[in-house]
Amino acid sequence: MLTIEKEIWDKGFNYIACIDEVGRGCLAGSVVACAVIMPKNLLIEGVNDSKKLTAKKRDKMYDLIMDAAVAVGIGEMDCTTVDEINIKNATKLAMMQAIANLRDKEGNAVIPDYLLIDAEKLDLPIPQSNIIHGDARCHGIAAASIIAKVTRDRQMEELDKEYPLYSFSKNKGYGTKDHVQALLKFGPIKIHRKTFLKKILNTDEQLNFL
Repeated sequence: MLTIEKEIWDKGFNYIACIDEVGRGCLAGSVVACAVIMPKNLLIEGVNDSKKLTAKKRDKMYDLIMDAAVAVGIGEMDCTTVDEINIKNATKLAMMQAIANLRDKEGNAVIPDYLLIDAEKLDLPIPQSNIIHGDARCHGIAAASIIAKVTRDRQMEELDKEYPLYSFSKNKGYGTKDHVQALLKFGPIKIHRKTFLKKILNTDEQLNFL
């Protein structure tokens, strides 16, 4: 899991920001990105693609990563932005915001000298590589995926208290059966991505979702 980073460290780069996002395919909530700079040669056992970990394991890894990281940054684009500029562009903006928000434990800004990005290329004047399936191949991107996932899941759990009819603490905003049925029964609310709901709310298509 450190092979990719080691190749970049060996070229003289010191601050590799690894970036991933969570929430790209959700019907509700923000898309959340994390940028994380990990210490050279540190491998945290158990860090893996966040989708392959249980919620309990992700919470444990979150604490270990946050404690060890040189710097962490979070970026977020809400449902309105997703609807306005589409999910791909919103994801890129969230990633760039996460990089701009990189801070060390004292709150000081940290500027990376190299970027490792999960499957995206960003319009930034920093050397970078986009790694397909990076969260399964690269320790730093896996760490970023965990921080982003836990951050977003906690947001959705708080939104569940405000909007209990949609079971956000359970589905985290994804298009599960219970979420779709709630949408058909109660309609969308302000945190839903309207551009993602066209087929679900189209009366001619609704039988496909029941």
